[in-house]
Amino acid sequence: MPRPYASGVVPASADEVWAIVRDFNGMPAWHPGIESSSLTSGGSGTEVGAVRRLAMGGGGVVVERLLTLDDLDRSYTYEIVESPFAVRRYVSTIRVAPVTDSGHAFVEWWSEYDSEAGDEEQLTKTFAGGVYGGGIAALRKHFAG
Repeated sequence: MPRPYASGVVPASADEVWAIVRDFNGMPAWHPGIESSSLTSGGSGTEVGAVRRLAMGGGGVVVERLLTLDDLDRSYTYEIVESPFAVRRYVSTIRVAPVTDSGHAFVEWWSEYDSEAGDEEQLTKTFAGGVYGGGIAALRKHFAG
């Protein structure tokens, strides 16, 4: 089972970064690959069980369900319900932790998914580099500016 992963340091406190990342429906505010997000179920972007519909820049749509939200750990886990990606099962976590010697935030994002073996290499590159790495880079830019 592939496990794409990306991480990076963001020049803001973990609490500041978590305040932006925490809203399950707020991705368009910080991720350049997401044009819009709407909740199709769940009253807010912090309610476990909420379902979001993400419109991606290239025209695709991904529907995801929030599985856990942990403010103490500054993390949430979600699953893909529908997507244009050739995955059968996809569960992902994003986590924000403090870098204690600098006061910055360490952001890590990963997933586990099932797909056909021939699709794994490209999917792993897309998720780790494009989705997670691109999102972390955008957070870094947001707080550096």
